[in-house]
Amino acid sequence: MESVKIPMLSIIVTAYTTERINDIFELLDSIQAQTFKDLETIFIIERSNDLLNKINDYLQQKNITAVETVFCTEKLGLVGARNLGIKKVAGEIVAFIDDDVVLFADWAEEMVKAYSDDSIIGITGPGIPMWEDEKMKWLPEEFHWIVSSTAWWQGKREVRSAWGMNMSFRREAFNYCTFSTDFGQTTGGKEAWKAGPVDDAEFSINLRLKTKKLIMYMPQVKVYHKVYKYRLSPKFIRGQCFWQGYSKAVLKKKYRDDSDTKALVRERNLLQRILFKLVPRSLLLLFRKPKLAYKQLWLTFYVLFFVSLGYFTGSYPRFLGLAKKLGI
Repeated sequence: MESVKIPMLSIIVTAYTTERINDIFELLDSIQAQTFKDLETIFIIERSNDLLNKINDYLQQKNITAVETVFCTEKLGLVGARNLGIKKVAGEIVAFIDDDVVLFADWAEEMVKAYSDDSIIGITGPGIPMWEDEKMKWLPEEFHWIVSSTAWWQGKREVRSAWGMNMSFRREAFNYCTFSTDFGQTTGGKEAWKAGPVDDAEFSINLRLKTKKLIMYMPQVKVYHKVYKYRLSPKFIRGQCFWQGYSKAVLKKKYRDDSDTKALVRERNLLQRILFKLVPRSLLLLFRKPKLAYKQLWLTFYVLFFVSLGYFTGSYPRFLGLAKKLGI
């Protein structure tokens, strides 16, 4: 009986500053601790010699193997760095993770296992929030997407697009399309919201349409995603919400032939959950925990206003000047 060949997994990580160096060390430790060993990591480092030296020293000190650091003197941005990493990989499966995640020990094993179905071209999984401060846990689950955490779904399901902090694709996917530099020029961090969540979505939609294959959410392919305090600042929330709304309008116009993008079913379902579950829940809290209730109700208004503004601006771009006046 012929044995089934297990594909190799390549991981691409991008970074540009030493600001998250301890997070990067923790990520590297979690990669080294994977139960699945046939993997490589390509670490794209943009413009920071200090960061390059710190990572290389740590790899040597901890005897962490199968990690290649690639230094670039140019400003690539997230998408440019990813596309550079794609050219370096050897694995049949190519994964992308953020530099502020921590992988579950069986993450790589579960990722590779998910590709046993030939109809699947891409996999994404949950990002479980790892709060910088426990006091941040007041954020309702319905708004975890603001802080790029995506652990609310139960069970595997087909999705419109993969999430950049925890996703992978068959290497053949890049024969069909690459990440567009039109949408991914920012480097990340506190200003990440300026790019909007378009680049991952555009790549995923293009890929599904061209290959007629599926991108699946697999709940067992888990990472922790660190949530820093600045992600709950009004400025960051405002930007995230605006660009979420804006990108949905842009993608809906661009991909009229994609029924999933056109219908925005998941967004409608989330809106119903916010209006008919979160809001009543928060109103009931007024009697027991009024401060928390007011905070959640104000956030709900704030989020819906700026998502709606973003969607309106994406639908009618001439109003983009209004958004700029609001500091977005």
